[in-house]
Amino acid sequence: MGNVTKTVRRKGRASTIHEVASLAKVSPMTVSRVVNGSGNVRDATRERVMRAVRELGYTPNLAARSLAGAQGTRIALIHTNPSAAYLSELLVGALRGTARCAAQLVVDSWDGLDARAERKAARALAKSVAGVILPPPLCESNAVISELTAAKVPVVAIASGRASDDISRVRIDDFRASREITAYLIARGHTRIGYIEGNPNQSASARRYEGYQAALQDAGISLEPGLVQHGLFTYRSGLEAAEKLLGRRRVPTAIFASNDDMAAAAVSVAHRRHLEVPGDLSVVGFDDTSAATTVWPELTTVRQPIASMADSAIGILMRSIRHKDRDTRVVVDHVVAHLLVERDSVSPPGESQD
Repeated sequence: MGNVTKTVRRKGRASTIHEVASLAKVSPMTVSRVVNGSGNVRDATRERVMRAVRELGYTPNLAARSLAGAQGTRIALIHTNPSAAYLSELLVGALRGTARCAAQLVVDSWDGLDARAERKAARALAKSVAGVILPPPLCESNAVISELTAAKVPVVAIASGRASDDISRVRIDDFRASREITAYLIARGHTRIGYIEGNPNQSASARRYEGYQAALQDAGISLEPGLVQHGLFTYRSGLEAAEKLLGRRRVPTAIFASNDDMAAAAVSVAHRRHLEVPGDLSVVGFDDTSAATTVWPELTTVRQPIASMADSAIGILMRSIRHKDRDTRVVVDHVVAHLLVERDSVSPPGESQD
């Protein structure tokens, strides 16, 4: 059995950055980079430093204070997203990012708040945190954003399709991703493709619908208004939309739902109507959350790396916090790559569907 080296420090004395560096076998500058969220550190080195931080009880706030003040590591993630799968991915990424930066993550739900209540909540929040992560739909709340920016609190939006001069954002190209997965269905012979829209209060919904339209136009396929149904990015709204699509006299041969929750609902409705997926109906989703792999068959979908996006948002936010006192504010528009993930929910339309 190998020797275990244990560092012991005297009671009552806070550990120092040099002690962390010595235990982790890195320079103090590397420790500083890790606890303050710099991206120029290898993962293995970062993990070794964080182990030393935990073993020595090194207080992250002491590290952050030299750059961003005692409040500098308190970051809020505020959400109202109805998708548990989406929220889970967000939390995984945000926790990973704050752990790497030795920051504290504060998570709160503002479900059911109107614009006035959101404004009041944002005003109070601005007094207690150094930065805020806003996923959809709050990332496009003018009331929330105006209060936070007025208080000079750095904000990073996740998955917003709306450009801003005031806040940074991390996103994929929703238009391009939607166009690609619609073209994927068309390439497999589908010309009657039903579409379930997302929540109209999110700009990403509009970008995805525009991508669907563009792919049809590229292929010379006329858009049938009856093949487009409204959804809200919830499973229940997906059930209602899929019932309308599959209750038509000429049903679609494929359904593209603009998130995985609604796509899973479409699969459920198909099964209830004794339709085989993908034999009688192909179904694709968007996001690649856990909902895509907890249905049968598993969904072909677009992978939006939500956890990685949240992690990146933390890094951008930490840099904004450190540079908060500068005269020039830097707004970042970080576009991450998406991926079309092929699983078992798509096949060419059968002869009876043509």
